[in-house]
Amino acid sequence: MAEVKKNDKNRRPDNKSRGRRDSNKPVDDGLEKVMVAIRLVQKVIKGGRTPSYSALCVVGDRKGRVGIGTGKARETTNAIEKGFNAAKKNMITITMNGTTIPHEVTMKYGASTIALKPAKQGTGVIAGGAARPVLELAGIKDITAKNHGSNNKINTVRATFYALKSLQSAEEIAENRGKPVEDL
Repeated sequence: MAEVKKNDKNRRPDNKSRGRRDSNKPVDDGLEKVMVAIRLVQKVIKGGRTPSYSALCVVGDRKGRVGIGTGKARETTNAIEKGFNAAKKNMITITMNGTTIPHEVTMKYGASTIALKPAKQGTGVIAGGAARPVLELAGIKDITAKNHGSNNKINTVRATFYALKSLQSAEEIAENRGKPVEDL
């Protein structure tokens, strides 16, 4: 076995230093974070109940980028951290028309159906429940949203996210059809 010198006590076997503790400080990435829901889940086993937590998180930069994620862990803090990490990995850039969306869209996820409609400037975000944080963190300032069916938070957030993901500008639609924008 290789000898370890006294001044090399901070070296790993692969000859890389461990780094300083202050290098683990959180990095400001310009994203805002919102925890939409946290729920307690209990697994029943022979010895009793084992509690676990599920966290639904949304991140966004209010400039057209938004992401959603869920985290599950035995402790709430770990579940929330996992949820935010999953949301960062799951970020999308949405198509916007000024401060609103380019067209109406309806999306169904599970038993939740969300209808998003563009609104005039100055209207604000007219949305309830779990759809509001997704729309606000995406940077949409003027929109009307209506949730039909189930108001389960996870399904509502996912339906809103996929509705925003499906938005297309007039230029993108014209390009897909092979026509100029004026012919639409």
